[in-house]
Amino acid sequence: MSKDFTRGVTVGEGNAVKEETQVTAQQAVKEYETSEEDTRALIRANEEDFIQGLIDAAEFASEETQRIEIIREGRLYFAFNIRPLSSEEYEKCRKKHTKYVRNKQLGMKMPEDTNRVKYQSEIIYAATVDEDKEKLWDNRKVWSALNAKKDRIMNGLDVIEYSLKAGEKDRILEAIDKLSGYESNNLEEVAKN
Repeated sequence: MSKDFTRGVTVGEGNAVKEETQVTAQQAVKEYETSEEDTRALIRANEEDFIQGLIDAAEFASEETQRIEIIREGRLYFAFNIRPLSSEEYEKCRKKHTKYVRNKQLGMKMPEDTNRVKYQSEIIYAATVDEDKEKLWDNRKVWSALNAKKDRIMNGLDVIEYSLKAGEKDRILEAIDKLSGYESNNLEEVAKN
């Protein structure tokens, strides 16, 4: 009687590799074979760890933050903290700033154009932690001061558009994407596997 085996992969910290002055840790991957029954027993034995891992992973939005500093010509103008966004939050921002037209042949609404400038500002606004939103983007004193300069500031997105340069917005969006797990290196590794 032969047993059916299922391939398993163990991922853990492994050897450290030195590259000139930079030390990077690589994860060691050890492959092993288990029977289907052994795999089920392993999962049952570690079920609590898996459940706690899922719960901890779900808390990413409230726990992970990154400080963004706006510095021009050596002067710190202001700083704020961002948090990662979920796929649902990205989609909500995109839909909010996409113009839809009705396709008469198909009988449904189709996306026509997305206002990229508003979409980018919405992503930055959504990723800013609530405390910093109140201090910066939703601060009525800031709105009044900017309106005194003959600009129509009506919401937090207008403050973002008025106070950040295009290149700064791009770098902030890259930081938000990276914090949200959209790192190109990780995506390449997933694609290879």
